[in-house]
Amino acid sequence: MARGLQRRLLLLLLGPMFLVASVNTWFDVRTADNTTLQQDRQLENLVPLLADSVVAGGTTLSNLPLLMLAPVIEDFMSARLHRSGFALVDTQGEVLVGDDWLSGPAPTGNAPEFSTDTYDGQSYRIVSHRLNTRAGELVVRLADGSDLRQQWLRLVWLRAVLPNLVMLLLAGFAVNWAVQRALRPLIELKEAVERRSPSDLSALDVASSPDEVRPLVESLNRLFSLVNAQAENQRRFVADAAHQLRTPLAALQVQVEAWAQNVPQAQVKSASVAIKIGADQILRLRQATRRTSQLANQLLALSRVDARSVQTEPFQRVDLKHLCEVLMESYLDTAMHRGIDLGLDARPVHANGLEWLLREVITNLLDNAIKYTPRGGHVTVRCGLQVQPAGMPFLEVEDDGPGLAPDQRERVLERFYRVPGSAGEGSGLGLAIADEIARVHHSSLQLSEGNGGRGLRVSLTLSG
Repeated sequence: MARGLQRRLLLLLLGPMFLVASVNTWFDVRTADNTTLQQDRQLENLVPLLADSVVAGGTTLSNLPLLMLAPVIEDFMSARLHRSGFALVDTQGEVLVGDDWLSGPAPTGNAPEFSTDTYDGQSYRIVSHRLNTRAGELVVRLADGSDLRQQWLRLVWLRAVLPNLVMLLLAGFAVNWAVQRALRPLIELKEAVERRSPSDLSALDVASSPDEVRPLVESLNRLFSLVNAQAENQRRFVADAAHQLRTPLAALQVQVEAWAQNVPQAQVKSASVAIKIGADQILRLRQATRRTSQLANQLLALSRVDARSVQTEPFQRVDLKHLCEVLMESYLDTAMHRGIDLGLDARPVHANGLEWLLREVITNLLDNAIKYTPRGGHVTVRCGLQVQPAGMPFLEVEDDGPGLAPDQRERVLERFYRVPGSAGEGSGLGLAIADEIARVHHSSLQLSEGNGGRGLRVSLTLSG
């Protein structure tokens, strides 16, 4: 948008300047033509006086005409010393009296003829007129070396075109600089909007905007306010629904877990087919209850990450090693039950962030890794300082499970997306929540292959 306005302003400002420069050049040409026309008239008026200067003689080489130059002709020649000339030429073009270089064919008519010629590096305006003199019919030629037209033609770049080009170039730079300065607030507004995250719907600064753009900024702020209110209502609904579901789901899960603990005893005491079918239904009900409870907790976590208060909550120094140690201990029993080797490679490091959100990241990554890693596999939690870029703290969870194809690594960060044919049960929110938290920390999740090309490694780089 700014570039389009800049081109339009440059065109509108430089176009008239180019037109003015063209008109100025045209006037210079016209001035030279007018001056040359006056010069031609002066020469035409002097030719009869030069013809009247012939007092006697003939029109042959053996009988040359005699001259007594009129005072006007003498003044003309004196004023243009070495830059003028004259000649009396016979009808065959031979010079009888005057400068030999003015020889040439005689005019065919009785009207004066004008021409331009160069002699000894000097340009001359020459008039030739066939006249009757006291010596007979002769061709009278008068040359003026102060031909303004030819001088202008030789110096056209210095007198007209070149100054106008220089003026246009300087004006172009000046106008371009002025337009860029004038459009800078608009460009800054565009860049400020582009730098915003999708969740940042705060109002733009109206006071720092130019008067011409202020109505646009105010309209954007109204739009941001409406979108933010709608998003806030949606987040509040999801959070309230998830929060209201947690209590009945927790009670239901406790009841189902109690039933599930009695299933093995019921199967041992009775071989009834009906009891076995009922036991299987209870186990499936327990899995469904656990999955529903996890979904409610993830929805609540997602609504908390989406909340605007997260954007303004100040960061704090978080001990990543301690955080990893605490969370790994909470998953040891789950990993042992699934036959997974859960390891920790944590080095002392601190990062700027929100501890409760980083806790949620590690929880989701560990939950995913343990869920999809087969029995006998390995899951490792790491934290420390990266080598490239040097000195940046990071969190990482790596497993040697089935991993992800390269074309799936971006899609698994979408909400509710699950890889087709993936084992285990899930809602497709774990990695999406972790990626949202990464954005809050001005970063993003990096998904790659694990060691030896097996499994999946998920990394998050933080600020120190």
